[in-house]
Amino acid sequence: MAVLRSLAAVRAAPGLWWRAARASLGLQGRCLGRGYSVDAAQSPPTFGFLLDIDGVLVRGHRVIPAALEAFRRLVNAHGQLRVPVVFVTNAGNILQHSKAQELSALLGFKVEPDQVILSHSPMKLFSQYHNKRMLVSGQGPVVENARVLGFENVVTVDELRMAFPVLDMVDLQRRPKTTPLLRNDFPAIEGVLLLGEPVRWETSLQLIMDVLLSNGNPGTGLATAPYPHLPVLASNMDLLWMAEAKMPRFGHGTFLLCLETIYQKLTGKELKYEGLMGKPSVLTYQYAEDLIQQQAERRGWAAPIQKLYAVGDNPMSDVYGANLFHKYLQMAKHGGAEERGASGLWKQRPSATQSCASILVCTGVYNPKGPEPTRPTQEAEAAPFHGHRDFSFSPGLMEASHIVNDVNEAVQLVFHKEGWAL
Repeated sequence: MAVLRSLAAVRAAPGLWWRAARASLGLQGRCLGRGYSVDAAQSPPTFGFLLDIDGVLVRGHRVIPAALEAFRRLVNAHGQLRVPVVFVTNAGNILQHSKAQELSALLGFKVEPDQVILSHSPMKLFSQYHNKRMLVSGQGPVVENARVLGFENVVTVDELRMAFPVLDMVDLQRRPKTTPLLRNDFPAIEGVLLLGEPVRWETSLQLIMDVLLSNGNPGTGLATAPYPHLPVLASNMDLLWMAEAKMPRFGHGTFLLCLETIYQKLTGKELKYEGLMGKPSVLTYQYAEDLIQQQAERRGWAAPIQKLYAVGDNPMSDVYGANLFHKYLQMAKHGGAEERGASGLWKQRPSATQSCASILVCTGVYNPKGPEPTRPTQEAEAAPFHGHRDFSFSPGLMEASHIVNDVNEAVQLVFHKEGWAL
């Protein structure tokens, strides 16, 4: 039941069949150009890699040496990948093409934007919200990211704060010196888009709450908070992530926890999400799977990609997500895994993928010598649960199929299992 609850918590692209959605995004029949090849003496692959970035390939702005070794095995003498690879990150405060350029410079080969999945990439499928006026939270190029995802009418937290200066009162230096006139010409906000952790948490938390409690009209007050509240779409549930510091840093999941707790405390009700994506969401893995299959189709490989190997450093997002997707695939074989559409009906999506194996590395959040919260043990039931509220705690889903030192060992392990030359 825990698996079913977790699957149900991930709401697939409403009103769209997957193949139709893929075609609408221009994925079908589009050539990536450079980056894909099969060695003449090597049979076409029937497997692909889903690679996490932070803690697996890089830590902060430094590439992990094992990642360079891994790509010496993954890339042939002509600088082309030997197998399909998709980079699946829960980062979201960067543009897709900028992340691809960053990876290209660090790893020493051309990474195409279509090989990079950011935490919010599947929001492209939520087309029923694309023409609504959405408050967007995050940092970096949030407006450009929202527009790339299809959202046509967005308002930033800073724009809202400038329109209603009396809403942001925590920082004494930013409080208005005089009382401004209340505006009545500001169009109502119709939803909230959470793309990643913001910089000023107190401002974003306050203004998002104002929007939810006022039904999109933060300059007014309501006697009773509306419920259900305005639609909320969120990405990146990571409580923690690994940078250069010795201990993990707060992630967007920590911000979501703050928002959910404040909403619950003020209203007595639970904050609901219309879409919650990024690892460990099944929707994110379906999105990645489809890109992997597209790569195989573009290469003209006769056999579809049947096995995925997901390499990550975070037991809660990477291992849990890969194992949850594997459970979904097994249930789909027997007609038990379905997705909810806009009509409220449950629709099934066929999948060529048969399995998704989780591989945990020791170069990031997971530390076999670290404190209890950073490593899975036989006493997992007693350890703090770092997952999101909407994903049931299931110790079995946090057990990796394989644990290796680094991504280079992960690639060697997979090549050995698949009978490929190192």
